[in-house]
Amino acid sequence: MKNPILEFIEERKQRVNSNATNQDLQSAAKAFNVASNTAQYSYNFSWMGRPIIQYPQDMLAMQEIIWEIKPDLIIETGIAHGGSLIYYASLLELIGHGEILGVDIDIREHNRIEIEKHPMYKRIKMIQGSSVSSDTISKVAEIAKGKQRVLVTLDSNHTHEHVLQELNLYAPFVTSGSYMVCFDTIVEDLPNDYLPGRSWSQGDNPKTAVWEFLKSNADFEIDKQIDNKLLISVAPDGYLKRK
Repeated sequence: MKNPILEFIEERKQRVNSNATNQDLQSAAKAFNVASNTAQYSYNFSWMGRPIIQYPQDMLAMQEIIWEIKPDLIIETGIAHGGSLIYYASLLELIGHGEILGVDIDIREHNRIEIEKHPMYKRIKMIQGSSVSSDTISKVAEIAKGKQRVLVTLDSNHTHEHVLQELNLYAPFVTSGSYMVCFDTIVEDLPNDYLPGRSWSQGDNPKTAVWEFLKSNADFEIDKQIDNKLLISVAPDGYLKRK
């Protein structure tokens, strides 16, 4: 007897796989990625009242990952307005399990006030400090101690050197079968002048850091299925799954 649920899942899998060779779709997605990043499209959205500064497609992918992993702890570097902290905390609240730890070198007071008074703050912890300092890593390690399922997202300074440091420092926290998601790898695929005044560019960005990291970290691999599914994303090659 046929199982319609499994049939649907298999159809979706085949459709997603075919996206990799669908040149019309790939070209359309590339054009949108370039135009939308130049227009700062990601700044247009909020989650539960807080600016999230992410692409909706990536956030839906994160929802799928969080539902699958059901992490005890999510670690995020880069807080900004706190929208993604609130988003992840709300998903954990729906699941009824887990907490989110945000790390930022400068948690601005007006953002801290809004985050701390939010109803989802009950699942949030924050550390102010450089994401790559030994002091911060020690604090993160203390919070992560004993956690069975840990997910990491990296979204702070986007230079190659900084992101490579983060990848190497936070990789040990990621548990088997979970993910380390490196955002803004899209920089490598955008014109160098897409947003003037940034310290990252082609050849010096999160994607180049991911490529370098993977040379000596065979226990992580790029989840190409997510890339093929999303097409519109700020994190191509950035969804790293730990084996």
